[in-house]
Amino acid sequence: MLIALNKPYGVLCQFTDAAGRRTLADHVRQKDVYAAGRLDQDSEGLLLLTDDGRLAHRLTDPRHKQAKTYLVQVEGELDDTALLALRCGVRLSDGPTLPAAAGHAAAPDWLWPRDPPVRFRRHIPTSWLSLTLHEGRNRQVRRMTAAVGFPTLRLIRVRIGEHALDGLAPGQTRILLP
Repeated sequence: MLIALNKPYGVLCQFTDAAGRRTLADHVRQKDVYAAGRLDQDSEGLLLLTDDGRLAHRLTDPRHKQAKTYLVQVEGELDDTALLALRCGVRLSDGPTLPAAAGHAAAPDWLWPRDPPVRFRRHIPTSWLSLTLHEGRNRQVRRMTAAVGFPTLRLIRVRIGEHALDGLAPGQTRILLP
C-alpha cells in the first residue's frame, strides 16, 4: 500500500508523541504504515507512507536518487546569484550539497492559508522558488536557502519522484498505486 498525505504545518512525522503534539495519527487512519522519508514539523506538503519496506527503501535511499521538489517562500527578493549557487551546490556544515534544480516561482494560487501565518514584515519582501533535490539531509532546504542569504519562511514539498501533491488539502490522504 502507498499513501500520499498532505502533511500540515506543525505535525510531527511520527505516529506517537509523549508530549501530546500533533502527529501523523491525527490524519492517517490506515494501520501498519510508516513514513517513507520525513518532513520536519515546520514543513508542509507531500509525505508518502507505506507498509512495504522495500518500497520505502527505494523511495528514501539516496542511491535511488528520487527527485524531491519543493516550493519555498524565502525572505527577500531572490536574485540570480543565489539561484546559481543553489544550482551548483552550496557548502553546508556537513559538506557540499549536490547541484539542485532551482528557479523563480510565482506564489501558488492554490495555496492554503497556514496556521499560524508566515511572519509578515512590511519593509522586507518575500519571494518564491522551486527547488528540486536528489538527496535528503536534515533540514537541507532551509540550510541551503540560508547559506545563500535567503532564509526560508515557508516550505512545501509538492513532488517525490512520480508522485505529486495534486490538489490534496492539508491533512487529506490518497491511496496511490505503487
